[in-house]
Amino acid sequence: MRLPILGGALLLALNAGPAQAQAPAPATYTVTVMSPELALRAAQAALAACRQAGYQVAVAVADRGGQVQVLLRDRLAGSHTVDAAADKAWTAASFRMTTTALALATREGGEASGIRHIRRALAVGGGIPIEANGAMLGAIGISGAPGGAADDACARAGIAAVADDLNF
Repeated sequence: MRLPILGGALLLALNAGPAQAQAPAPATYTVTVMSPELALRAAQAALAACRQAGYQVAVAVADRGGQVQVLLRDRLAGSHTVDAAADKAWTAASFRMTTTALALATREGGEASGIRHIRRALAVGGGIPIEANGAMLGAIGISGAPGGAADDACARAGIAAVADDLNF
């Protein structure tokens, strides 16, 4: 009686391919998230950098999933800048790249140009992912400066202001 069971086990062992030999992936994983206080400091620093340059802007800081944690709008920033900043932060977090790089990657006629038709995707400068030690924490989006390069500069100033706290 033991022989058929042993034979069946041996047959299963011989038929096991390399894919069956791999350990299963963990069922859960851990992520690092920004505190609202850190997101607020980044937004305030970005707003201050834009003000110093003479720009009235809106700043959005989103978590790694693109949900807005902080949104600031300067007194004279246009009403459109609120949605644009939030969409830039969402886009940078969602695609895990700067919106300036996404603008280049999705040019008309290119393979990825259809991305521009996604409702919240905003492929213009001003959205930058926030990363630390290889982990995606979120993104910052700026709207209202004269052009994507100026929006990018303010966003980078916001990230630089909290860089010491990001490198945990």
